[in-house]
Amino acid sequence: MAQDTLTVTDNRTGKVYVIPIRYGTYPEYGASISAMDLRQIKVSENDFGLLSFDPGLTNTETTASAITFIDGERGILRYRGYPIEQLAEKSTFLEVAYLLIHGKLPTFAEFTDWTNKIVQNMLIHESIKKFLDGFHSNAHAMGVFVGTLGAKSTFYPAAKNVLDPKQRMRETINIIASVPTIAAYTYRHSCGLPYVYPDPSLSYIYNFLSMLFRMQPGKEEIYHNPVIERALDVLFILHADHEQNCSTTTMRTVGSALSDPYSAISAAAGALYGQLHGGANQEALEMLSQIGTKENIPAFIERVKNHETRLMGFGHRVYKNYDPRAKIIKKMADQVLEVTGPDPLIDVARELECIALSDEYFIKRKLYPNVDFYSGIIYKALGFPVDMFPVLFALARTAGWLSHWLELMGNEDERKIVRPRQQYVGEDVREYVPMDDRT
Repeated sequence: MAQDTLTVTDNRTGKVYVIPIRYGTYPEYGASISAMDLRQIKVSENDFGLLSFDPGLTNTETTASAITFIDGERGILRYRGYPIEQLAEKSTFLEVAYLLIHGKLPTFAEFTDWTNKIVQNMLIHESIKKFLDGFHSNAHAMGVFVGTLGAKSTFYPAAKNVLDPKQRMRETINIIASVPTIAAYTYRHSCGLPYVYPDPSLSYIYNFLSMLFRMQPGKEEIYHNPVIERALDVLFILHADHEQNCSTTTMRTVGSALSDPYSAISAAAGALYGQLHGGANQEALEMLSQIGTKENIPAFIERVKNHETRLMGFGHRVYKNYDPRAKIIKKMADQVLEVTGPDPLIDVARELECIALSDEYFIKRKLYPNVDFYSGIIYKALGFPVDMFPVLFALARTAGWLSHWLELMGNEDERKIVRPRQQYVGEDVREYVPMDDRT
């Protein structure tokens, strides 16, 4: 139809171009044009053609995905069509991982087989422990995690067969199974504690807690408590995927070169390592610690308004409403603190949220709490050092990264190596001058 096109007049030449408008499955959530359709807009035959300039890809679609849906204006997040609220209430992380990977919720038989394969593959190669031992004890946990993930590719040379669907699934299971072991060993290494082997008789989350805290004085009540196990399960569900964020885009970008999944996921974890991505909950926790007490909040709010400091844990690149994950984590924080004991920072967080949500300055800017605001409090209550926060984030996000990698590998039409264009702003052609003649 005529209304499904865009008419562009190039004022440089007076030429008129008609460009088709592309719709996804749900047109009400936006439409797009093919960037390649802009190339026909030229001043002359020697002109390369018009390009779009979009640093940060803030308004550019790079893929068509069936995995995660986000409506930032209405605060909606769905995995494969299922609302995040329902999954957090009724599901488990391993079931959600199956959903992300396979596109549907499993039957009882499918879930039993999936769980058994995951739990039975949690043991990692003994030589990886030696590799871990090579890191200094005070090395940042995320740096250790990223390095170890990348090194795993050398243990599984068959992983390079990324165009083999069966091999892709074998490596997917291996990675989801091994990341909690690597994460737990990273933590134990930093504490100078012996590594604890996974136990095939335990659940995925209980295994992780056991490998973290067993034989650590004062921690037994944490990994033996069903409230803590469920809280970690829910946190992992909430962090499992979040559409085309920086780390997921990195996973797809590296994957587009047909790199093995260990190399790709190490790169994705490296992106998550950044303070603007996976380190945000640490910064939110540090902000609350600096505020200290509820009495200091009004003065802190004024400093934020005067641009003297930043309000961490509020606002989101996508959400212009209350982050649906934040509501769930807020309730979970209360349950965790009933087990671990009260934390004065939770009172500071609640009061800060209350003031911010009633202040016109923040309302106008649509600054609502995001997933990072309360998650750091939970991790702190469980006794994790702050450098483990992004590791926990990465552990959960592994399921999402792999689902996007599998989607890319399975789509031959989209499986093109990523190679963006650039706008050259450097010097024009220059003649080489011998060093002795340069001034």
